[in-house]
Amino acid sequence: MMVEEILAAVKDAGVVGAGGAGFPTHVKIKAQAELVIANGSECEPLLRTNEQLMIHSAEGIINGLKLVMTATGAKEGVIGLKEKHTEAVRILQKAVQDSGEGNIRLFLLSDMYPAGDEQVLVYEVTGRIVPEGGIPLQVGVVVSNVETLLNVAEAVKGHGVIEKYVTVTGAVNCPVTLKVPVGTFVHEMIAAAGGTSVADYAIIDGGPMMGKIVAEGAAVTKLTGGLIVLPLTHTLILQKTTSIKIMLNRAKAICCSCRACTESCPRHLLGHSLEPHRIMQVVGSGTKSLAVLTQVLLCSQCGVCDTFGCIMGLSPRRINQEIKEILSKVGLKKQYNAQPVRARNKREYHLVPTSRIVSRLGLGAYNVPAPLDTNKVMTPGEVAILLSQHIGAPSVPVVQTGEWVSKGQLIAAIPEEAVVGANIHASIEGSVDIRDNMIVIRATGLGGRDR
Repeated sequence: MMVEEILAAVKDAGVVGAGGAGFPTHVKIKAQAELVIANGSECEPLLRTNEQLMIHSAEGIINGLKLVMTATGAKEGVIGLKEKHTEAVRILQKAVQDSGEGNIRLFLLSDMYPAGDEQVLVYEVTGRIVPEGGIPLQVGVVVSNVETLLNVAEAVKGHGVIEKYVTVTGAVNCPVTLKVPVGTFVHEMIAAAGGTSVADYAIIDGGPMMGKIVAEGAAVTKLTGGLIVLPLTHTLILQKTTSIKIMLNRAKAICCSCRACTESCPRHLLGHSLEPHRIMQVVGSGTKSLAVLTQVLLCSQCGVCDTFGCIMGLSPRRINQEIKEILSKVGLKKQYNAQPVRARNKREYHLVPTSRIVSRLGLGAYNVPAPLDTNKVMTPGEVAILLSQHIGAPSVPVVQTGEWVSKGQLIAAIPEEAVVGANIHASIEGSVDIRDNMIVIRATGLGGRDR
């Protein structure tokens, strides 16, 4: 296909980054790059989506990678995945060989966290360091999650993004990875995993490190990679529900500036001027050093500093996030610094094994397989599709309440004036009900029509 055809197909399909913040893919790949990295590193503990996709959809991932290489003019493609995923490695190696593509290869990663951070991944694969405040493209690289690449391959066939692969795990009776319509409710996902194994629980949307607690009435988006059920008394839930006010007071009272948070910070280890312990010092002393506080803009929110680094139970990540939101409100953004940096001396000895994260967080009992169930087809009677489930402007409805839509139909489009946005399609057939920030589709219409 021609480059413009690929870009148009990806834009029309509403493809966004499935493994991160949801940056619209048609914008990301409208660039020139030397190398495209397929990110299959399965960054967060307990999640199994990437692993299962690489086992079951290797050909589609490789096709998507080839399309992005064509779009960006890249001469080489690399699939980055963890060495421990032996079945995925075996299947992908054969698929690459069968494809006959001599410029695509695998790169095997150690089981460290956060291997899936795109700047960490770029360094591991190429040895290049993304500049402070920069993106991989500035060192000639485009990084795309393996599910995103699968969606790119489907986009050129005319298929919009209407389904999502999600791991449901933790305190559930049958941990599983499912392919579900976008907008499926969380409680239906948990039921499909055999229900919960505890009476009182909380649900994390995402991984244990960076995920957020959501209600059972929340809905799956294009970004949802996992749902983790944990007892309300679990330390991870207690940490995530502790107020920022308490976090700040603890920082003032307890932080001893031991540097453990800084010495484990992945961005600091790459040579970036991010030192979480100094930010904690400033917060604790009540001083207002803007030079130190703006370091938070370099933070990836990976959570290594608090879930692994700090032995005092503090949360530099939460404090960084709070300061980042305050700086954003006054218009301060990441400043690009092109000055070359070098990775910290003996960086390799500071990398955090995922097994240590699992142990530190008390997740060992939940660190179990969650295979993709290709026989279980989710057919919800109602879905709730958010108009903003990507970076950029919220999508604008192109249908009206009461209208009957078919599966795959465009229901919300990129605003005309928006620089960044994504199209949204109906994930089931049914009747539309437009609300403030979402489009609800019911399989039974307002007039009693059944699907």
